[in-house]
Amino acid sequence: MILKYDEVVRSGVAKQVADNIRSAIMDGRLKIDERLPTEEELAKSFGISRPTVREALKRLAAENLIRSRRGPTGGNFVTRPDPEGLSAAITGAATLLVGIGAFDIDEIITARLETETICCRLAAANRTDADIEALEAEIRVQLDETISDEAFCASDVRFHRALVNSAGNGPLNLMMYTVVEAFMPITNMIVSRVRDRRAVAGFHKQLASAIKNRDAARATEALAAMLAYLRDNYSTSLERRERALAARA
Repeated sequence: MILKYDEVVRSGVAKQVADNIRSAIMDGRLKIDERLPTEEELAKSFGISRPTVREALKRLAAENLIRSRRGPTGGNFVTRPDPEGLSAAITGAATLLVGIGAFDIDEIITARLETETICCRLAAANRTDADIEALEAEIRVQLDETISDEAFCASDVRFHRALVNSAGNGPLNLMMYTVVEAFMPITNMIVSRVRDRRAVAGFHKQLASAIKNRDAARATEALAAMLAYLRDNYSTSLERRERALAARA
């Protein structure tokens, strides 16, 4: 039997049904692209109502574990887990934690330095010409003084996303999604008014050049200098904010 119907108890039934099906997917009892039993069949097997089954299926769909298809051959099918989708869920939680101050700037900088250093080392070994072009394209955007701060920050995120991609390591890419998509936008928002955009683009040029020349040591040095600059600007920004609040008080 693929699904363990007898394990379901009555409290929180929809959640337990979803957990039961999720376990079957995760341990391979339900395969990628396999069709789930119909709502009626699930309701009968679990001994629950069809609305409860629908609620359980909605939970699984929200986690990108199943997808629905209409028509005579339709139904609910096990979907291949999407790393980006799974990372996005983690990133949402991380963004909230950063926003409420659960992590301080030193923790964030340390996390970025340690993890992006690995990316720099692998990128120097594995980068392709297309990776270098992606990095250099963002530098060209950043050197355009007419773009807005929002556009500059978005390019900054894309640059580091391209850096991670150039490492050529899928699990690392998944792990770095939160660092790039959650930590960077929050810190960029805080330092955007005090940092020199030309200085940031200059650090990026050093990084891209080192990776292009497959010089991991120089790439990590450029990364460390850039993050030290970010830390200093973060502190400056917070000091200005505190002075402004004190003046208003």
